[in-house]
Amino acid sequence: MKISTKGRYALRVMLDIAQNSNGEFISLRDISQRQEVSMKYLEMIIGILNRGNFVQSQRGKDGGYRLAKSPADYTVLSILTLTEGDLAPISCLEDLAPECPRATDCLTLPFWQGLNKTLKNYMGSVTLEDILNKKTIEV
Repeated sequence: MKISTKGRYALRVMLDIAQNSNGEFISLRDISQRQEVSMKYLEMIIGILNRGNFVQSQRGKDGGYRLAKSPADYTVLSILTLTEGDLAPISCLEDLAPECPRATDCLTLPFWQGLNKTLKNYMGSVTLEDILNKKTIEV
C-alpha cells in the first residue's frame, strides 16, 4: 500500500482546518499558502472531503471550509479511505474483490490478512485530535 499525495494532502488539509478554524470558515487560499500546495490540487481534494461530508463549505467574502465534526471524530483511516479508496495491501483483500481461486492453498494469505488488519486497526485508532495533541501513537 502506498498513500498518494491526494491522501497525504487530504490529511494535512483536515489538520490545517482543525488547527486554524476555531469554528470559523477557512479560505482555501490560506490553506494553500500554509501547506504549500497548489489551489488547483486543493480544490480537487476539498471537493472530495466536501462530498464525503467531512467539511462544510460556505461561499462569499467570509466563506471557506470548516470541519463538519470534532477532530476527535475523524480517524486517519476514514480520511484515507475517502480519498484513496480501499487500502488493502493486495488486490485479493479489497472489499469488492472476487474470491481468489488460490485462497484455500495460499500460504501467504494469512500474512497479508494480518498486515491488512494491523494497518486498518492502527489507522482507525488515530484521530485528528491525537495528531494535533501530539499524542504518543503506538502500534
